[in-house]
Amino acid sequence: MQSVHNDRAAGAENGTPRLALSRPSREQLLVSLSGDWELGLQLPSPREVEVDIQTGGRPQRLTFDSRGLGHWGSGLLTFLLQVRELCLREGITLEVDGLPTGARRLLALATAVPERKGARREKVREGILASLGDKAIAWWSGVLEVLAFIGEAAVALGRFFTGRARFQRSDLLMLIQQCGAQTLPIVSLISLLVGLILAFVGAVQLRMFGAQIYVASLVGIAMVRVMGAIMTGVIVAGRTGAAFAAELGTMQVNEEIDALRTLGIPPMEFLVLPRMLALMIMMPLLCLYADLMGILGGLIVGVLMLDLNAMEYMVKTQESVTLVFLWIGLFHGAVFGVLIALSGCLRGIQCGRSASAVGQATTSAVVTSIVSIIVATAIITVVCDVLNI
Repeated sequence: MQSVHNDRAAGAENGTPRLALSRPSREQLLVSLSGDWELGLQLPSPREVEVDIQTGGRPQRLTFDSRGLGHWGSGLLTFLLQVRELCLREGITLEVDGLPTGARRLLALATAVPERKGARREKVREGILASLGDKAIAWWSGVLEVLAFIGEAAVALGRFFTGRARFQRSDLLMLIQQCGAQTLPIVSLISLLVGLILAFVGAVQLRMFGAQIYVASLVGIAMVRVMGAIMTGVIVAGRTGAAFAAELGTMQVNEEIDALRTLGIPPMEFLVLPRMLALMIMMPLLCLYADLMGILGGLIVGVLMLDLNAMEYMVKTQESVTLVFLWIGLFHGAVFGVLIALSGCLRGIQCGRSASAVGQATTSAVVTSIVSIIVATAIITVVCDVLNI
């Protein structure tokens, strides 16, 4: 006795994909396919076969009748794979003799190699402790990597002082020019404006007590002792440190650093050492120049807004600023130069192998440099306070 459970295509056009389910016997479920089974059409769902099995009872075998099948493509193959998974799950024998020869071959090819267990990405929600543990391990690995990099940089610097470091002297001169002379315009502008701001803020309060002349002391001590070095460090971190990270990151993407290692040339000496030396040499000089520009900015405010005499302003600045303050500022600059060079080169060498990784390395270099500058400033300030200088 044959019973038809579902026929979607009653009265439909000849090209419309249709699915008919029938049971020639209790043990057999016949799936009749007709029409065009191609992507872009509204294809029948394998859910209909599953519903028939659940309502009419589980057959022993599932067969196909494709005599009315027209054009077909990957849409039919997707349907057949889903029906096959259903049969495997329900323990039903799948017979594909009634399918077209091409469909049988593609189905056999698609199921020739079983899916490897765990190949699909599954979202696993980790617990709070597991997440904290992973972050702690990653943080500790990063700390060890930074310490190893600093150690290698110290060894390279020692080899330089003993005359055994291998790098191009012309690269060092070019980097000195990039870090020094080409940075002067932006350092001049920022330092001058910082001096103007310090003088203006100080004048607002000092004018209340008739002590405008002490604006010279305020600007001079602040710029020479710390502000000139900090502003220069921030400028160089955003300009030169980012450039170092981008250059080395691009070399890492192009595998040029790997080529240097293959040739037996240590990248630490050939790439990092010249950049570190250039900033160590130029940062104190840039800081000294920034101090002068900041004092000039304060002088402009003192002369134009506070009606001070230029010579009087300069004499008061000379009385307030001592050589101790100057050496502290220059020491800040030298330390900042080393930190910026190490941060930029470290992030550049740690860069991944993609274009987006270069941008991330550049951003990370700037952030690391500025944070290092602030932390170093705090440490040096505390040490100077302990030493009463």
